[in-house]
Amino acid sequence: MNITLMAHDKKKELMVQFCTAYKSILSKHSLSATAATGRLVAEATNLPVALFLSKNQGGHQQVDARIAYNEIDLVIMFSDPNDTDPWEDQRIMRTLRLCDGLDGHIVSGHVEGLGVIAGRRPEGIAMVVTINTPPELLKYIIKKGSIAIDGISLTVTQVTESSFSVSLIPHTAKETTLGFKDVGDSVNLETDIIGKYVEQMLKFNPKQTQEPALNKNMLLENGFI
Repeated sequence: MNITLMAHDKKKELMVQFCTAYKSILSKHSLSATAATGRLVAEATNLPVALFLSKNQGGHQQVDARIAYNEIDLVIMFSDPNDTDPWEDQRIMRTLRLCDGLDGHIVSGHVEGLGVIAGRRPEGIAMVVTINTPPELLKYIIKKGSIAIDGISLTVTQVTESSFSVSLIPHTAKETTLGFKDVGDSVNLETDIIGKYVEQMLKFNPKQTQEPALNKNMLLENGFI
């Protein structure tokens, strides 16, 4: 597995401690890291770590590009909430609290399947991306509903028998991995969880509950008539 290590300045020592504690596990994988973090980890653990540039020199953009081409499988990021970084503000979504309002859809973060980009076409200032999708996932996708593509929450603009489309505004195309992908590339998909709950309830067999049938005798026995 290709693992990239990243840490804010105040969390670099914690990253070193983490890598030291899990050295035997990390040694089985290919490691990379932004410059300062990688040097500290390599010096403390003697693990081979491929170095990207520093954050200020474009290291984060290098990580972006590797992710876009599926060359990074896992990013381990130790974040300091007091460290303001525009790059991370665009990519790290804070955990939704129970008291927060919900605007969008509910996903669990688990990849359900793969789609394949079948087309890209400009439409005004936007880019419409069409994705061929397995039928077992397509049944949960509706027009004007939401879909998670490579973890990016987007609104569905069109659904056919074998695919769906989304529209990327310039900011989304520029700042997310989907903007770097082309026709033939695969994407991770996750549909809204609510539809799956509804499907399960509709499929549920009431006979399995062993509840008494609603008939005249049952109503008489319970004093309803």
